[in-house]
Amino acid sequence: MAAMNRLNDTTVGTLPAAVVRPPYNRRALKNGIVHLGIGAFMRAHMAAATEAAIAAGDLRWGITGVSLRQADTRDALAPQDGLYTLAIRDADAQGQPRQRLQVIGAVRNLLVAPENPQAVLEAIAAPDTRIVSLTVTEKGYCHDPATGTLRLDHPDIVHDLTHPHAPRSAIGMLVYGLQLRHAQGHGPLTLMSLDNLPANGRVLRAAVLRFAEEIDSTLRTWIERQCRFPCSMVDRIVPKTTDGDRAMVCAALGCVDAWPVLGEPFFDWAIEDEFAADRPDWTLGGARFVPDAEPFERLKLRMVNGTHSSLAYLGAMAGWQTVDEAIAQPALRTHIEALMRDEIEPTLPALPGLDLAAYRHNLLARYGNPALAHRTQQIAMDGSQKLPQRLLGTLRDRLARQLPVPRMALGLAAWMHYLRGVDELGQAYGIDDPHATQLTALYQQSLGQGVSPHTVQAMLAYAPVFGDLAGHAALTAALVPLLQSLQAHGVAATLEAVNHGELTA
Repeated sequence: MAAMNRLNDTTVGTLPAAVVRPPYNRRALKNGIVHLGIGAFMRAHMAAATEAAIAAGDLRWGITGVSLRQADTRDALAPQDGLYTLAIRDADAQGQPRQRLQVIGAVRNLLVAPENPQAVLEAIAAPDTRIVSLTVTEKGYCHDPATGTLRLDHPDIVHDLTHPHAPRSAIGMLVYGLQLRHAQGHGPLTLMSLDNLPANGRVLRAAVLRFAEEIDSTLRTWIERQCRFPCSMVDRIVPKTTDGDRAMVCAALGCVDAWPVLGEPFFDWAIEDEFAADRPDWTLGGARFVPDAEPFERLKLRMVNGTHSSLAYLGAMAGWQTVDEAIAQPALRTHIEALMRDEIEPTLPALPGLDLAAYRHNLLARYGNPALAHRTQQIAMDGSQKLPQRLLGTLRDRLARQLPVPRMALGLAAWMHYLRGVDELGQAYGIDDPHATQLTALYQQSLGQGVSPHTVQAMLAYAPVFGDLAGHAALTAALVPLLQSLQAHGVAATLEAVNHGELTA
């Protein structure tokens, strides 16, 4: 690979004919979008939809990608003029993996915020910028997951309030960028979250306004009245790129791409059509503009993200390393399908034209995609930030209606069990979570000493995750036998027992 040419504006024209390439003049692109958190998901999802809009002739939507922590994405893509390959992977009729390659040209500039925060603020303030979008993960909003409010005591927020020229957080960068934009007399922006949060636009709006209130009430009023914060729902499975993936893509290209991204063929993006200025025609890339994203958000968070997390914690504890390996276990597949059908679907709002049975069947097929090798440990990250959105909303709805929750509770029990840091094969792993120190200590002091109503309630008392579920008697009663079984008998036996109607409170 070392002797191969590097993918860039010069070499892109020499790629094999089967590789889709930008059909437009990249030098004519204007930078209409600033994206905070230019990771794999954004490059396989929003950038791909933006590429379709640009390829249709609208050259106003080049992307300035901002890395908030590390320089690795910039270092990989800058020598490639921002070009990278999107590999869409699935299996053929014989079950053999296959891929379709497209070079994405929408990313024109790459910034690393810690190196030059002022450049990020200036990009937000630039007159061509119309949209600032974010994929910063749930923890990037510096909010309390249980209440959704901005944490003014969060270390990054404390820092940003006293360092206006060098903000660390996405919220601080947005507000100081908007402050500069307002001072320069440029128009308002659309700020759009692409993260897996219920009402993600409203969560972002509340955080931005609360931060702005701390520094300038006039700015807060301008943002509140002029800027827009549409909610959106994004859906595409994007596993972490491995060295093997890189080698496979480079061999197919005949040149080096230091950081390709992978994705499944499935693509969904529902966006509230509420923008402060113009927007790309993302429908050309498979998106849809809707008056209200909430029903789509709830569908995705509960059906996709909720079952993904449940599967990940059960799979990781059992030693099933990838999603396709885990869903191939008959007991786990039976559980996940019943979890969707019996406990999640009854909590969903009506979506005209949606066939829930077909959606469920398609989702199981997506999980079984052997070409993605999506690691369960990757999905298991940041559970304290993810579970309130993915599992606890469904649990609250069912508990409020006094409905049984054995399968929902199993996902929550699996997360608590996962906090012990050792799987059933004796392999240790780190807990990758912003609350890892507190949660692992709490586990050792409670469930690590044995399962009882008292130790389960000690876990539920962790307010940043569980909020008003602390001390909930019915939830405690559902969790106790599941945790006892996981500790004593393991994942496979527990799944069999749940599937046979055992282990009920």
